[in-house]
Amino acid sequence: MTDINVFSKKESIQFYIHYKKLTEMLSHKTKYALKALLYLAQQDENHISRTIEISEGASIPKKFLEQILLDLKRGHFVGSKQGKYGGYYLLKDKETITLADIHRLFDGAIALLPCASLNFYERCSDCVSESECSLRHGLIAIREETLRAMQGITIASLVKK
Repeated sequence: MTDINVFSKKESIQFYIHYKKLTEMLSHKTKYALKALLYLAQQDENHISRTIEISEGASIPKKFLEQILLDLKRGHFVGSKQGKYGGYYLLKDKETITLADIHRLFDGAIALLPCASLNFYERCSDCVSESECSLRHGLIAIREETLRAMQGITIASLVKK
């Protein structure tokens, strides 16, 4: 029987270590952030939504929502108004906020390894030659397809469905 292993032993170990990330889904924080943005996107243009409104309307636990909204505010996706009639509203156009933007804000890199990342690149310490690393080339291909799909999904496109 012919050995059809594509990866070297070192690459196989590296792949195994990072396999879990390959099978991960969006974090709860990212999911809740997307749900909050969807809720805000469905409101009238000048409507300011209170935290409790968003929590109940989007089924997000209030204890998580407050921190998520602060992170979205720091990322310039939402704005806030203080006071008795204060709350949150979309700062960016719902047509321009992509799934990739929110994933990067809350979950970090889209790539499965730092050596395959666009925005969070780091050379692998155990890699002899990046140009010859078949694992890296495969993961770059996965990153490209994933990024293309995530950039094609906007908050507005999700509201329409």
